[in-house]
Amino acid sequence: MASSRIEVDSFGPIEVPAGALWGAQTERSRRFFAIGSQRMPVEIVHALAQVKQAAARVNRDLGLLDPAKADAIAAAAARVAAGEFDDQFPLSVWQTGSGTQTHMNVNEVVAHLASQALGGGLGADRRVHPNDDVNRGQSSNDVFPTAMHVAAVLQAEGLLAALAQLRAALRAKANAFAGMIKVGRTHLQDAAPVTLGQEFGAYAAQLVIAEAGLRQALPAVHALAIGGTAVGTGLNTHPEFGARVAALLAARLNHPFVVAGDLLAAMSGHEPLVALHGGLRTLAVALGKIANDIRLMGSGPRAGFGELRLPANEPGSSMMPGKVNPTQVEALTMVCTQVMGHDVAIGIAASQGQLEMNVYKPLIAFDILDSLRLLTDAMTSFRIHCVAGIEADAARMQAQLDRSLMTVTALVPRIGYDRAAGIARHAQDSGCSLREAALAVGGLTAEEFDAWVQPRQMLGPG
Repeated sequence: MASSRIEVDSFGPIEVPAGALWGAQTERSRRFFAIGSQRMPVEIVHALAQVKQAAARVNRDLGLLDPAKADAIAAAAARVAAGEFDDQFPLSVWQTGSGTQTHMNVNEVVAHLASQALGGGLGADRRVHPNDDVNRGQSSNDVFPTAMHVAAVLQAEGLLAALAQLRAALRAKANAFAGMIKVGRTHLQDAAPVTLGQEFGAYAAQLVIAEAGLRQALPAVHALAIGGTAVGTGLNTHPEFGARVAALLAARLNHPFVVAGDLLAAMSGHEPLVALHGGLRTLAVALGKIANDIRLMGSGPRAGFGELRLPANEPGSSMMPGKVNPTQVEALTMVCTQVMGHDVAIGIAASQGQLEMNVYKPLIAFDILDSLRLLTDAMTSFRIHCVAGIEADAARMQAQLDRSLMTVTALVPRIGYDRAAGIARHAQDSGCSLREAALAVGGLTAEEFDAWVQPRQMLGPG
């Protein structure tokens, strides 16, 4: 059996692996763009196939494509969208800036599958043409950005679910820790008391803000470039094509996809994805702060803050027996750093559009999908393997609170800032308790101190 076959495109013949479902254009890209190990995200491939399925049905309904051929294309595209042929998409993400090679990879695979369904074969025996039939009324310039939006919206669905679950887990801890008073800290120095529940409640509130930003960005991502063809003017397509494709995608995928109001802008600029990733950056900022707080409060166990006991999931050192590290925190904060880096790259890439085309599409697609995937997985792992098992060391927090000097703040309304500061300085310099210092230099009675310095009464206004 031959190990290869000959495929032909406008550049002439080229050898393709005998069993491959791709064709000449994919093979040329495979050879000429052997750059790095990153492949075009499979989510983009699946989204392109979703577009092809909808396009075939629209072309059939508009009388532009033979019904049998259209149905075969739609069925083949559905199989690709379902992930049945993921091994047939070998191209690097580092290719042409319009994503044309991956787009043609999808066209060629769908054409061959549809051809086989109609009794044809591969290559010269193909009965469905990747350009004339699968790509009818379309261009890479409108299909690829459409797929970028579809893939981002579908992946955001999972991220928002993971975000909601983490927020609920933090809120549950806030409720569980509501009565535990501890030393507050500003500038990493002792400050007025708070409850551990208030701190965890603030974490949940940060995630509410991040989620609101993401949801605010999504409507612009629902607007698709489909129907714009080469330069946004709709050349060589039916005037109803884009709207019909968007409507089919909306119905099948259960998201409110529509055609963008300005197709030139949808193809030459990527502000909707920049804004969406800005929401991911905000989420990464919030998660980084939350994770680092938990790392600090769990530091020790004996020489650190020691206020939280984090789950011990695995040994922490190859040298120090018994050492356990905050590994879930470390993984999450690394993900957050990567997402912030992606945000810089996406911003630069999106700013480089020239006239009717931005040619950084694969990079933007790769980075936004990587951020969505990483944050989804990291939030899930952090929730299950860290947050769910966090315990509070109430005795440790009480001991630290008893030693804190900043409960002196409760005296300010009674004796003034300067006298209260003098009490705190005396306690720090002499090593005595705040109560002892107040009795020694503050002119207070024990009864007054005990009545006025009550940490539980310092948790709110009054």
